[in-house]
Amino acid sequence: MRQVVREFQQRADETDFVAVIDDTGSHTARELLDEATRLAEALSTGADGEPVGTVMVQADNSWRTVAATLAVGLSGGVLAVVNRHTTQAEFLGAWEDIRPDAVVAEPSAIDEWAVAALLPLPAQQALDGWRCLSVPGERDVSRWSGGVLIGLTSGSTGRPKGVVQSEPALHYACSSTITVNGLVRGDAVAAIVPLSSTAAYCFGVYLSLLLGGPLVLTGKWDRAVALRRMADTGVRWTMCVPTMALQMGTEAAGSGILRGVRSITVGGGPMDRGALARAEQSLGTKILRVFGMSECLGHTSPSPDDPEEVRLGTDGRPFPGTDLRALTPDEQVAEPGVTGRAQVRGPSLFLGYARDGRVDPPTLTPDGYFVTGDLLATHEDGTITIMGREKDVIIRGGRNIDITEIERAVAGHPRVARACVAAVPDEVLGERIALLVVTEDGRSIDLAEVTGHLERVGLSKTKWPEYVYGIEELPQTKVGKLDRAGARELAVRLRARTSEPA
Repeated sequence: MRQVVREFQQRADETDFVAVIDDTGSHTARELLDEATRLAEALSTGADGEPVGTVMVQADNSWRTVAATLAVGLSGGVLAVVNRHTTQAEFLGAWEDIRPDAVVAEPSAIDEWAVAALLPLPAQQALDGWRCLSVPGERDVSRWSGGVLIGLTSGSTGRPKGVVQSEPALHYACSSTITVNGLVRGDAVAAIVPLSSTAAYCFGVYLSLLLGGPLVLTGKWDRAVALRRMADTGVRWTMCVPTMALQMGTEAAGSGILRGVRSITVGGGPMDRGALARAEQSLGTKILRVFGMSECLGHTSPSPDDPEEVRLGTDGRPFPGTDLRALTPDEQVAEPGVTGRAQVRGPSLFLGYARDGRVDPPTLTPDGYFVTGDLLATHEDGTITIMGREKDVIIRGGRNIDITEIERAVAGHPRVARACVAAVPDEVLGERIALLVVTEDGRSIDLAEVTGHLERVGLSKTKWPEYVYGIEELPQTKVGKLDRAGARELAVRLRARTSEPA
């Protein structure tokens, strides 16, 4: 992070400017640098020039995340971002993988995660009331093989995975996004997605530092607040998940309140062209469907000047220097229009996953491609369309939810014989979670009984089913295996039936 932070510091030395606008007001670049200096002193080992090491920071949508970035970047450290709503078990899993030298968070999070039991030095105050705990001795950042950012992703295992990204990867993804959206130095951008995700941090904090303009933040998602703040502060671009775009479209009610915004990049879940078209007309801006992932940050996009069928009907074109291909079952590159398994290589590809305090390089094909787990179709005009996923994952409101984790938790219910989780489409959230259940006694089981059990076993509420359907037997294939495609079709039919007016 050192490169972009030093450039930010040089601009601030020349002329101070508003760098962050959040729930507490405006914060200038020099104010943030002063806070960063104090934090760096709290993190310091006392050795002159010694890096602060690997610092795990509670990344909330406020000036604190930017100040922490500056503190870590100026010293050549590595930043790991974590969400305040991370459970203690999830935090400990991330701790084992990252082995941070310090943790910076609000006091309640420090207590909830039991950080004091992991880091021996006394807590110090930082960032206007937050706490900083660290370890003594030398701090080796070379263990990350050039990585500067570690973001946690839910992936498909149920345990958060630490994705390690280099500064060249962040710079490439952001500079490509700046170019394709026609942004210029000093433009204001907004971050309305939680900055604890790799993509949100990259296209929020890092991109705004690169532009040298204001980063407009909303601490808690509120579509009315987000709309008004973006309009009032002259935001030119933002990134969000489909749910947010559709909710803002509804809130705008055709007012065109974001007509000053050049474009809104939308990714991270199933998208309906018609719904997005209605949202952008209501907002008065252009919406761009994109494809990317924590492991290969935002590597396709259309242009705001593209026609609607490209902007909303495809996922755009790969950034210059990125190669994206679809492979058929016989490992041949699929022809345009033929769906295959997606593979990608390019400058925004991650360094690997954080495991036992160092980088575990990713598994790549012999010619350097990363297998994304998605299904892809290319087109003659160079655009691509993501057709679905190979993995058993539900994307609800931009969040990846592992269905096997839910099924394992549900299976512990004494009345459940067999259960299957399936996605049902939703215009606002993209997908919702439905549960098909066969009970031991044949009696019905309702949603309250299921969620009560899941609360008792400690499954995060974000992963609870929203619909429960008791059935006689789960769909099966001809060889007796669970037919997940058939289960999804059944769940969709049952959801449609219960939604019909009486």
